[in-house]
Amino acid sequence: MKAMILAAGKGTRVRPITYTTPKPMIPILQKPVMEFLVELLRQHGFDQIMVNVSHLAEEIENYFRDGQRFGVQIAYSFEGKIDDQGKLIGEAIGSAGGMRRIQDFSPFFDDTFVVLCGDALIDLDLTAAVKWHKSKGSIATIISKSVPLEEVSSYGVVVTDEDNRVKAFQEKPSVEEALSTNINTGIYIFEPEVFKYVPSGVEYDIGSQLFPKLVEIGAPFYAIPMDFEWVDIGKVPDYWRAIRGVLLGEIKNVQIPGHEVAPGIYTGLNVAINWDKVDITGPVYIGGMTRIEDGAKIVGPAMIGPNCWICSGATVDNSVIFEWSRLGAGVRLVDKLVFGRYCVDKTGAAIDVQAAALDWLITDARQTPPETTPLERQAIEELLGTNVI
Repeated sequence: MKAMILAAGKGTRVRPITYTTPKPMIPILQKPVMEFLVELLRQHGFDQIMVNVSHLAEEIENYFRDGQRFGVQIAYSFEGKIDDQGKLIGEAIGSAGGMRRIQDFSPFFDDTFVVLCGDALIDLDLTAAVKWHKSKGSIATIISKSVPLEEVSSYGVVVTDEDNRVKAFQEKPSVEEALSTNINTGIYIFEPEVFKYVPSGVEYDIGSQLFPKLVEIGAPFYAIPMDFEWVDIGKVPDYWRAIRGVLLGEIKNVQIPGHEVAPGIYTGLNVAINWDKVDITGPVYIGGMTRIEDGAKIVGPAMIGPNCWICSGATVDNSVIFEWSRLGAGVRLVDKLVFGRYCVDKTGAAIDVQAAALDWLITDARQTPPETTPLERQAIEELLGTNVI
């Protein structure tokens, strides 16, 4: 069976991670989120997968290749151009436009097919969903999920009649205005006939253009509310919650990698830690070839990626640190995400550590740490008010 993963977006709400990593490749404990989607599709018999790519397309293509090692076949539809210097320039054409581009190239979607957004962890019975879709004679089906009323303002809400036929949509309504608590999860089932309503050669979106059109013409268009695990990573706070959820055991379909060296403490290969001289409280994951110096303190839930260096006296508390990060001596990192030259808080607000002259706090583990004089260090500490970041 055939499926499509939507992977062309820039992921602006997950910056700074997506400056160098496309959103489908964001790691959940070292494993790209898209890999979980490929595994789910394979489990339910969807072994022919098209992926539309644009922003940092080569990162996705170089990892998944033709899909052979994942037990599926994968091909890519690039949206963009090559400039005069030979650099790929992404120019996404919308989710429905991406579907149409593939179909116009050659009619790939010749039977019922599934489309998944590439930025969520899901544990869904796709087989049951497709069966329900076919039983309704639906041309398009949204897999929806019920959320608490107080959360509806964060999502697109699907409004249906008593037969689950879609009547309308509300984009992030207030709690008072919400007509439903069923939200659009970005998981869709289509029949090839849907392409009658998708124009060629233009930017066109599934949620904001195709679906309202189907409602307008009275097409057989349904939404099925299903109870399943759905972890959106569309924004930095979402990603934060996903990592915490895995470490705390709240997300059941993701296993913590590595070896459990003590209750709730997992490590990759060849970490350099003197366990008698560090203070680590799980749940914590520490990637391979990471060094934790004596006197450091790690308080979970926390993830420290591979090839990091946590210096003496540093504290990592409820934080996520990506690979090749070095935390300076005595730094207290609380409720933060460190990615390259950026330090991000739980709301997504970022500090460029180089621009802020904080290289002595956070730098690349592959570089020699920059020297700072006592006077410079004192000035920086006075500027920050504290060395807690």
